[in-house]
Amino acid sequence: MSPSRLQNTLLFFLVLALQNHFAKTSDVLELGDADFDYIAAEHETMLVEFFAPWCGHCQKLAPEYETAATQLKGKVPLAKVDCTVNSETCGRYGVSGYPTLKIFRNGEEASAYDGPRSADGIVSYMRKQAGPSSTPLLSEEDLEAFINNFDASVVGFFSGPESSQIAEFQKTSGALRDSYRFAHSTDLGLGHKYGVETESVLLFRPPRLNSKFEDNVVTFSDTVSMTALRSFIRDNVLGLCPHLTPENRDSLRGRDLLVAYYDVDYLRNPKGTNYWRNRVMKVAVQFQSQGLSFAVADRQDFQDELEEEFGFGASDGGELPLIAIRTREGHKYTMQEEFSRDGATLQHFLEEFFAGRLKRYIKSEPVPQSNDGPVKVVVAETFQEIVNDNERDVLIEFYAPWCGHCKNLEPKYTQLGQKLSNDPNIVIAKMDATVNDIPPPYDVQGFPTIYFAPAGQKDQPLRYEGGREVNDFVSYLEKEATHPLVLDSTREDL
Repeated sequence: MSPSRLQNTLLFFLVLALQNHFAKTSDVLELGDADFDYIAAEHETMLVEFFAPWCGHCQKLAPEYETAATQLKGKVPLAKVDCTVNSETCGRYGVSGYPTLKIFRNGEEASAYDGPRSADGIVSYMRKQAGPSSTPLLSEEDLEAFINNFDASVVGFFSGPESSQIAEFQKTSGALRDSYRFAHSTDLGLGHKYGVETESVLLFRPPRLNSKFEDNVVTFSDTVSMTALRSFIRDNVLGLCPHLTPENRDSLRGRDLLVAYYDVDYLRNPKGTNYWRNRVMKVAVQFQSQGLSFAVADRQDFQDELEEEFGFGASDGGELPLIAIRTREGHKYTMQEEFSRDGATLQHFLEEFFAGRLKRYIKSEPVPQSNDGPVKVVVAETFQEIVNDNERDVLIEFYAPWCGHCKNLEPKYTQLGQKLSNDPNIVIAKMDATVNDIPPPYDVQGFPTIYFAPAGQKDQPLRYEGGREVNDFVSYLEKEATHPLVLDSTREDL
């Protein structure tokens, strides 16, 4: 072999070796029964994923977890344990489903990981877990650097390291570090700029959300206790109009909430973002005592929700905010008028909402022109009329057109409808849950889901958990029906 050819061959194998090396390189630590305890003990804080290779949710999480591990390298290690080959470790920590994520501190299990499953969400969550739960501040520069953050900051100012309140503050910060950022100073002088004269705790809202419509700093001056401080933070941290993101959406969803969706970008366009937010807040201050919360959100982050839940298309609104309300009961309202820069249309929309004059937005298929089959077709627009008819019992199946189990059930469910077609007191019904809103209290997480809504008790539907043969349904209805069943004796389906 000629020298040049040998050189090319060696170069080829070198490149191949390097490719294999980098392909196998991972910033996620792989731990097992043999090394879990001593490696975990080496790290002050570590996030561990307990997984199974065949688990679909684990496979979906894997690239996000890997990206997060790379971003957190050198700060907080991320590890994983394959429970199919390390059953002793997984059993010791009570792993019963996959993926299970837990936070460890110095080798000891500290808490379950309840944060986001996206790379950015994991990074943000775990950065809060690293180091002490409350950051000590030694100078005004430390204070300004700490509060100049994307998230809110809770800072305690104490008269000295021996203060009787500082221990309770640190206890609270340890319990709430998953949700909030804490810091403290034992020099009251650091807080003079913000009016601190005596021991107190200040809540600094994120600088990007500073507005003339509310205080940017809120003071807690009572005696520090975990209960009181937790309530203070919870009641004040969001402010009048917070920034709704995929990461904090769950903390905002348990309330009546109006959201303005537009191009929210605090990194590249903070001025333009706050231009519209201030116009929302100008109106919001007039209604803040009436139980409705407000938020702004980037429409790209929530485009699927806007289309599927509120019926807004990708081109609707242009650069103007799209306005939607979702109540804690799940009722939805959308503002059809164009958002005006003076806030007049938003004000009118809210006046109509509080007066009870707005028509709810309901995602619904068209009402069927003919509905004479043995199984009545229900759409969202006819749910009240058919399912909530107080005079009749209703058995309703929530299905998805692509669901194999639903397709297998269909002929039997049709037979049931035929069997009860002469009974005036009962309705066998079905609704496509993928294209129609499902009202509370119905909870549909999989398909098919079947409920029985008895006459006179429509607010207390019963989830059907029985068999799926015709005789199983008949036996159940004979027990639960308000009136004796009237069966079609001419059919021999049973």
